[in-house]
Amino acid sequence: MHQKFTKPYDPTSVEQNIYQKWEKSGYFNPDKLKNTVGETFTVVLPPPNVTGVLHLGHAYEDSLQDAVIRYQRMKGKKTLWIPGTDSAAIATQARVEKNILKDEGKSRHDLGRDELVKRVSEFAKNSESTILNQVKRMGSSLDWSRYAYTLDEKRNFAVSTAFVNMYKAGLIYRGNRIVNWDPKGQTTISDDEIEYEERIAKFYTFKYSAGFPISISTTRPETKVGDTAVAVHPEDERYKKFIGKEYDLIFCDVPLKIKIIADQSIDKDFGTGAIGVTPAHSQIDWEIADRHNLQRPQVINEYAKMTVEGFLKNQKTTIARESVVNWLKENNLLEKEEDIKQNISISSRTGAIIEPLPKLQWWIDVNKKFKIEKSEIPSIKDGDLISLKEIMRIAVENNFIEMPQERFRKTYFHWIENLRDWCISRQIWFGHRIPVWYKGEEIYCDTTPPTDSGWTQEEDVLDTWFSSALWTFSTLGWPEKTADFEKFHPTNFMCPAYEILQLWVSRMILMSGFHLGQIPFKKVLIHGLVRDKSGRKFSKSLGNGIDPIEMIEKYGADALRMGLLAGTAIGNDIKFDESKVKGYKHFANKIWNITRFILENIDKEKISEENFNNFTKDDLKLLKDFDDVIVEVTKDFDNYNIHLAIEKIYHYIWHQLADNIIEDSKAIFKNADENSKVSRQNTLFKILKNSLKILHPLMPFVTEEIWSEISLKESDMLIICDWPKTN
Repeated sequence: MHQKFTKPYDPTSVEQNIYQKWEKSGYFNPDKLKNTVGETFTVVLPPPNVTGVLHLGHAYEDSLQDAVIRYQRMKGKKTLWIPGTDSAAIATQARVEKNILKDEGKSRHDLGRDELVKRVSEFAKNSESTILNQVKRMGSSLDWSRYAYTLDEKRNFAVSTAFVNMYKAGLIYRGNRIVNWDPKGQTTISDDEIEYEERIAKFYTFKYSAGFPISISTTRPETKVGDTAVAVHPEDERYKKFIGKEYDLIFCDVPLKIKIIADQSIDKDFGTGAIGVTPAHSQIDWEIADRHNLQRPQVINEYAKMTVEGFLKNQKTTIARESVVNWLKENNLLEKEEDIKQNISISSRTGAIIEPLPKLQWWIDVNKKFKIEKSEIPSIKDGDLISLKEIMRIAVENNFIEMPQERFRKTYFHWIENLRDWCISRQIWFGHRIPVWYKGEEIYCDTTPPTDSGWTQEEDVLDTWFSSALWTFSTLGWPEKTADFEKFHPTNFMCPAYEILQLWVSRMILMSGFHLGQIPFKKVLIHGLVRDKSGRKFSKSLGNGIDPIEMIEKYGADALRMGLLAGTAIGNDIKFDESKVKGYKHFANKIWNITRFILENIDKEKISEENFNNFTKDDLKLLKDFDDVIVEVTKDFDNYNIHLAIEKIYHYIWHQLADNIIEDSKAIFKNADENSKVSRQNTLFKILKNSLKILHPLMPFVTEEIWSEISLKESDMLIICDWPKTN
């Protein structure tokens, strides 16, 4: 018997060596796979940001996708799992700027654009190395020869090409609209970079002046110096007689012209049933202004300071709020002041309160019709006039992209119905610079700069979601027509977390539909968040953070993978419990001990790996029962019910194989006739071999290590073995 099985299984002594063997073998690369059926199976890794280290959410995602890829590889498909990382431009630049300010007392403007970009790039490169090593520690069988980074040369060309194509199609434009403005970071930010913090806020009810006929309520009285109208519901009897009237008044030293308008969006039962319309500082009010052709005076600047003349000028908004309330009290205009709960929008990067501001930005028009040249999406024909919003709706509504989780389908369609134009420009220096140049009133847009002099390039960079929205095909070489693109796109499977369903999944559908006339993936399953065992989010303030690498070093990657995947269907939040991981370390050792027993009790000369035909009736029954398990587990993998596959494999190995079959075998090996002994030897060996196979996608390290020691003729490496067939 092999000496190594006399000691307990030690994952730390084998895992990194096994991973190096996998890498050296080339089997992560579909081009190196032999005897495949020709059918492809492609997944692109949701690229982790190069701003930090692997967290449990990444560990879950990597474990899940690796299990799927390893299963499909063993089914004989040409599997490609593409690795990559995301520049996460705002987050990465913010991290470096913070470090520079702390260490050198300098701002980005002290350094200049070139020096800052150089420093951010160096930081990203170091962080990238850390992240990729951690991904490998999870056992992820990614094809590293096809590694992509959202800011590398090939992806940069893809991003520029995408922008130019959409600009020339009239879908990208520059215009003034309301954005989420971060006063501390001095840039627009996406919805994904906003956190909502529940706070107690003051809800003020007042009139603009003694002669004004309607009271309004707000939590932000300082913005009321930018009001141009009061909106009421057209059927509100209290206010019908005022609709259409205009009032000139002085509010906090600021002259206002307020028009009473009727709008269906107003809730008669909220507050006084009337709202002051501040078009320049509220997305909802901006849209009301569109409907009623209102002026949009801006009264707050990019530093969250008041810009109006009078006593409010240059006051921070929080100070101005107090000043306005004091003025209302002094003029006997404040009618009521009450406490309410309110969700405040906070920048997740800087902690600043978001200011909705009108800004000249670059946008993608999601409603404008364009002519689709070539479509491979059923229901959309070559030459059809269609909008990006319609592409996103049709692809999922007609199940060309399977999105089987009903609650996420509802979320997706609700978002599509309410979709506004997408702001794609950011006022930072690190990222894909917008491929637009200006000379006076002239605008030049192309993938290469203009050749004559006098042009100035756009300072802004693109939203990082713009580049990551191209991910399924930019990683395959687009805009070149590569063999990879022809073979591996559309991809088969996408499984990101639910918080990026709208921001990433939908935008990949948008981009793939426009640029390729294809869907980006055939099936999308949304997974939940990893929480602590009490169901709380992991956070620094709670002190409940867990480092996946510490778990790997303590229990092994296989145990961590199982602890994350077991017990929870894809889509539900995962309650992480270290005791589960510890339990699966014991399970790895159980398999190790089972192997030791089998190797101790078989005669290799009597083992037939192909056709042993002299099984006893009892052993045939055992093999039939195990075949039933394989059939069920295969069905679970096919349906992405990974948690059910784990449950069945675990139950069979621990409770059936270890507790019953092996215990029964001890008596057979001691007392039974020779044929019964040989039959049981072949039975155990066959069950062991196929148990390792069906467990391999979930626990690749321990299964590969055992496989390398049991001298099988089938293959020297388990990673490319065929999935077991049933008789």
